[in-house]
Amino acid sequence: MAVGLAGSNPLAGTNPSGTSGGLARYVLAATLARSADGGAVVAIVLLATTSGAPGWLAGILGACITAPHLFGPLVARRLDTARDGRTIIAWACMIHGTTLAAAVLLFPVTPPLVPGLLLIASGLVGPLLTGGISSRLAAIAGPERTSQRRAQGWDVATYGIGGTIGPSLVAAVSAWADPATAALILAGSTFVAAAVIRLLPYTAPATIAAEVPRPGRTLLMMISNGPLRRTLYMTVVVALSVAALPISAVAFTGELDVVPAAAGILTAAYGLGGLLGSAGVMIRPLRTDADPLMTWLAAAVGIALCGSAAAGTFPTAVAAFACAGVLNSYFFASTLAARSEYAPPAVRGQVFVWIGALKITAGSAGTALAGALIAPVSRIPLCLAAGITLLAVTISVVDRRRERSRT
Repeated sequence: MAVGLAGSNPLAGTNPSGTSGGLARYVLAATLARSADGGAVVAIVLLATTSGAPGWLAGILGACITAPHLFGPLVARRLDTARDGRTIIAWACMIHGTTLAAAVLLFPVTPPLVPGLLLIASGLVGPLLTGGISSRLAAIAGPERTSQRRAQGWDVATYGIGGTIGPSLVAAVSAWADPATAALILAGSTFVAAAVIRLLPYTAPATIAAEVPRPGRTLLMMISNGPLRRTLYMTVVVALSVAALPISAVAFTGELDVVPAAAGILTAAYGLGGLLGSAGVMIRPLRTDADPLMTWLAAAVGIALCGSAAAGTFPTAVAAFACAGVLNSYFFASTLAARSEYAPPAVRGQVFVWIGALKITAGSAGTALAGALIAPVSRIPLCLAAGITLLAVTISVVDRRRERSRT
């Protein structure tokens, strides 16, 4: 069995005739699903802490819903083998909502093991709500590169909006009612997302199910494929690096002589920058080939991280954090383009989920690492983050040149 490179035909197996109105439905479904995925861990941690549970239990329950994302590729193959991938994603949304709601309702009346297992089940399908949904975008946006890149800007925006709306909704509803109510609202939104996903344009399977490789073989294919290999390690490195920004924001308030609450302004500046970056991609889509584009945008992110680490005043830090958010959104859009354009059609769903799952894992590791390193010198995490990002850029340049010299 051979899986060919998709760079020459990135939309094989799509149905462009069904794209009318599909992007609007996609944005709605993706925002609802990703809001639920992003807010669930906050709701669970708040539920545990407000009920009097010890902090270690709240942390474990939160990890139960985030850690299983790493195993998402094990279930992602169904996206490429199914007769209708929309059905798989819709079921994933409903499983996520059902298990989240059950865990919340059973938490007060059962041992913690029961909601913990339910949250693990919820986390296992989480990658299908992120990378899995993104894998449908190529069929909706149309065959032209400009429309593809503009749609990827919308996709980046759904991640940013979902990551903001979910936790914000949890905070607001928890203050008005309680965290359990907030979690149940999030669970309900996944059912709405499932219904909207079923209304997305149909995409025919790219190949027969027997020819779709297993997750391990797909990962090996990605590593041996130059553009996908670079997409994989650069996505992981940048996710690991930018995860240091929220942690550093808290530490910077003391050094910049502002109140601790100002850390929220720095974090908000980063988030707003991300939304502005996604809007920029929508208005003026990226035109360069995705492979080299990722390298230079990652370099720009690394420089922005250097600027954030070097900021000596609060306004400068706000500007640097906002700039990092803008550039990270452009970088993210370039990685989505790379996944769409370089992934073989037979494994496109698995490629999206593999990279998405490793990105989430890298972000969690980056947060933990930044927290561990922040105590001695508050600027160390951002300096290291900038360093490893620029190192990855250098490796990417050398990797591409060696590949060209061989061919």
